[in-house]
Amino acid sequence: MAVTAGVAIAGLGVYVMVGHLGFLPHPWFQLSALAAGAALFPLCRRFPVAVLLTLAVLSGLSPGVGPITAAAAYAIARRTVRTRWRARLLATAGGLAVGSAAAVAPWLGPGPVPYGLALGLVLASTAVVVPGLVGTAHGQQGRLLRALRERGDAAERARRFADSEARIHERSRIAAEMHDLVGHRLSLISLHAGGLELALDRAAPELREEAVLVRRTTRDAMRELRQALGVLGPLGRDTGPDALTDATGTRADIETLVAESRDGGIAVRLDWTGPDLVARPAPVRRAVHRVVREALTNVHRYATASHVTVTVVHDDEKVRVTVRNGAPPKQPAAARDMGTGRGLTGLRERVELLGGSFDAAGLPSGGFEVDATVPADPAAPAEPGNADETEETREARDRPGADVRAGADERSGGRQPGDEEPVPAERPTTEALMLAVGLVGLCVLMVLGVTFVYATRPHAAGPRPLPRVGMTYEEVAGLGVLDNAAVRAAATGHEPPRPGGSAGCIYPFNGATESRPGSLIVARYCFDAAQRLIAIDHFAVPSVRDAAPWETP
Repeated sequence: MAVTAGVAIAGLGVYVMVGHLGFLPHPWFQLSALAAGAALFPLCRRFPVAVLLTLAVLSGLSPGVGPITAAAAYAIARRTVRTRWRARLLATAGGLAVGSAAAVAPWLGPGPVPYGLALGLVLASTAVVVPGLVGTAHGQQGRLLRALRERGDAAERARRFADSEARIHERSRIAAEMHDLVGHRLSLISLHAGGLELALDRAAPELREEAVLVRRTTRDAMRELRQALGVLGPLGRDTGPDALTDATGTRADIETLVAESRDGGIAVRLDWTGPDLVARPAPVRRAVHRVVREALTNVHRYATASHVTVTVVHDDEKVRVTVRNGAPPKQPAAARDMGTGRGLTGLRERVELLGGSFDAAGLPSGGFEVDATVPADPAAPAEPGNADETEETREARDRPGADVRAGADERSGGRQPGDEEPVPAERPTTEALMLAVGLVGLCVLMVLGVTFVYATRPHAAGPRPLPRVGMTYEEVAGLGVLDNAAVRAAATGHEPPRPGGSAGCIYPFNGATESRPGSLIVARYCFDAAQRLIAIDHFAVPSVRDAAPWETP
């Protein structure tokens, strides 16, 4: 309703401005067309083609319908997706506006058909073509922004899914390492229980059953552990570079990794501060090993010609590992095809599960830095994130699908992929203000164009009618015959007697002509008490035009 009222007011303003100049005949017909256009505008969403074509015809009949047609053309073009259909609709509407203006020009317009065509072209361009083009541009911009937002949301969901998968994979790797470590310890317990069983068989047979129970319980524990963790992948890794040993994460192990990278052609320097990590728990040592190995692997992939510094700082509370490389002279040609790009995400999950912190970012100089801090004696594996999370929340977060949905909801406020993003409150206000300003400017152009066409139309030529006896004072004044104070002053004392029944006379300047040097012929129009012209007299009065106004007698 507010939009309809606004465009109706704009159309009324165009009618008033053009009609004030005396260019629009038949005011009741013009107002009726304006009312019909205002009544049709709310239907442009349901019947866009019929409404726009009808408004185009009405705008050719009455320029006041032009702003309403412009608003309808803008709205319909903005919502229309098919380009050819939109172009045909706008072209047809413009043609109807020109045709209707030319057809009714001799009766309701400026007059001749060529001037009607000119008026139709003005109305078609300002009421159909320009608003349609602006609406097309705005509609394409809105659809492009929605498509970009959907692509951004899809990319964000894919990234979150990949990060969740990397975290789950790292947890599976940690569980496998736990199997290797705990299984190794249980194997030692089972072995010692077997030896104890043989020893008790000879020394204390009554205690042999206890040793048998310990051995069987250890074997059952190993089987249950393997069954529980078997779904995570192949857990029977005892050899190879991924095997967990007592030397993993120690200074000797880190020096071995550095030496291997140095043998591969990378300038690596190791700075170790503090004691060795032999006495630290296996998860801490394994995290240190993984951070250094993953960082050096990335250097091999992306910065083979750069200098690398590996720094390990170990004190009583924490172990900090920093791997920093300088800017590579050039990127390796095959770097984009190497790796999955999720190793750092897995490292972050491993470090945060131990209650530490992890950061990996580029340096202003062009290099890269990986910084991880791990507690020296973690009390228990800590879940990353909010400490107030419940176990159910953590499990739900760790599921890939739930993680993606939760991340998308957090980012988009619960929107689905196909939904439009809610715009801020100030955007509709700004857009409405811009549209209002544009409509006002379009109305001004429309008024100027219509005024120009009407002002240049041909006018009927012929001699100007003269006043005659019997006319009323208003009719005489309408012919431009008005009283002039200077002529009245010149006639005072030189005019003939006024006719009988005269109630007053006027002395127009346009009736004064020069008959001979020194005299001037003036006219006198006398009216009776009913203000009807009863006499027209011409007489001569002395001319004083040659006297200087500053001379004194």
